[in-house]
Amino acid sequence: MTKPFLEVLSGRKQAVPPIWMMRQAGRYLPEYRELRARAGSFLDLCFTPEYAAEVTLQPIRRFSFDAAIIFSDILVIPHALGRSVRFEAGEGPRLDPLDTPEKIATLASRADFGKLEPVFAALRRVRQELDDKTALIGFCGAPWTVATYMVAGHGTPDQAPARMLAYRHPDAFEELVEVLVQNSIQYLVSQLKAGADALQIFDTWAGVLPPREFARWSIGPAHRIVEGVRQQVPDAKIIGFPRGAGGLLPAYVDATGVDAVSIDWAAEPSLIRERVQNRVAVQGNLDPLALIAGGAALDRAIDDVLENYASGRLIFNLGHGILPETPISHVEQMIKRVRAYKP
Repeated sequence: MTKPFLEVLSGRKQAVPPIWMMRQAGRYLPEYRELRARAGSFLDLCFTPEYAAEVTLQPIRRFSFDAAIIFSDILVIPHALGRSVRFEAGEGPRLDPLDTPEKIATLASRADFGKLEPVFAALRRVRQELDDKTALIGFCGAPWTVATYMVAGHGTPDQAPARMLAYRHPDAFEELVEVLVQNSIQYLVSQLKAGADALQIFDTWAGVLPPREFARWSIGPAHRIVEGVRQQVPDAKIIGFPRGAGGLLPAYVDATGVDAVSIDWAAEPSLIRERVQNRVAVQGNLDPLALIAGGAALDRAIDDVLENYASGRLIFNLGHGILPETPISHVEQMIKRVRAYKP
């Protein structure tokens, strides 16, 4: 049986766009909250294969999405590189900052992939559970986005600490990024070997970069990752998500070699149709707040996505992750409307 999600990535438009949601395994689901409480820490949830597999499968059982994405986090690579990674309730991730060239010089060059074996074990479990039409997605954080957390030690509104370090000490910052590139390649290849059908590179903070820096810190590393993965797995299907890239998206598509780009809700439709979707598949781009709003506003927002992009290769998704306060009934409303689409 064919997988509609993979058909789109392989160049074949589907009459009804396949659908999944970023962060579809998460706090909006009561079954997730129950398992999260039982697991203890967030990292224990990620690194216990039976828990991570169960969380991955929860939204598939409830909604029959066309793709599952393995439950993990973009900061598992720093963890495997020997950095302390902690998740504090209500405050997000905390790391020991790599905020000087001297500190960056102490970073291990190769991750201990034994620390990531639970992720691969979870992938193998999920692969066995999924039916023949549901795809399985592996992922990593893009080097720029992961580096922003490693430099600052936590998330910041505009990632100024990483931007400043990259301006002042570009050679040192390049060292950090290259370590992340090389280890991300191996991590993604291992996910494919464990059963992932496709991969996504999440560059959540790409949109804070000016064009020159975007080319160096977002496009360049993504290109090297795609190239490195395909040297080992030539037919690997890869989605890029340079969130907030806007008018720089065509350059990203041209240079990276991705099979699809995920677009946020602020993307300009004509730009995407004429300069992006004519070359690769598009994934997105419902505003997560419209999904919370529900009702007629949600219907209009869904129809806008379909009218703008369903005439080409489209994977229906959100413009970013689903928010914890999202009503389950609104997700059901979205799925019903998308699957009733008639071109």
